[in-house]
Amino acid sequence: MSTRFDLVTIDSPATDALARFWSDVLHLHETQREDGDRWIVLSSTDGVRRIGIQRGEHRPGGVHLDLECDLDEFADERQRLLACGAREVVEPRVEGYGAISNMVDPDGNAFDLCAYVPHS
Repeated sequence: MSTRFDLVTIDSPATDALARFWSDVLHLHETQREDGDRWIVLSSTDGVRRIGIQRGEHRPGGVHLDLECDLDEFADERQRLLACGAREVVEPRVEGYGAISNMVDPDGNAFDLCAYVPHS
C-alpha cells in the first residue's frame, strides 16, 4: 500500500482548549491522547480520525497534513516523497506510536509522513 491521507493537524500551545472547541463545533470525540496534552486526535462517531491537535507554537498557517503509510513501507515512501520534491525539516525518528518524518512541500507547506505501529 502507498502513502494515504490520514488527517489534518493543528499546531497549538493550548491543545486541550482547541480540542474542546473542535469537538463541540464538529461533534467529534477524543480517540487518542499522548503525553498529557502533546497530541490529541478527534474522530467522528464512526471512528474515522478527522483532526489531530499537536502541542506546538501557533503560527500563521499552523495546520499541516499527516500522511500515513505502513511501517514496513516507511523508508521507501520517505525516499519517494523526497524524490517528488519534499524536504525534511527534522531528522526522521521513531516514537512510541511508530515512525515519523517532518517534511515540507516545494512551497514550504508542512506535512508529516507517519507509519503507525499496529494496535493489537
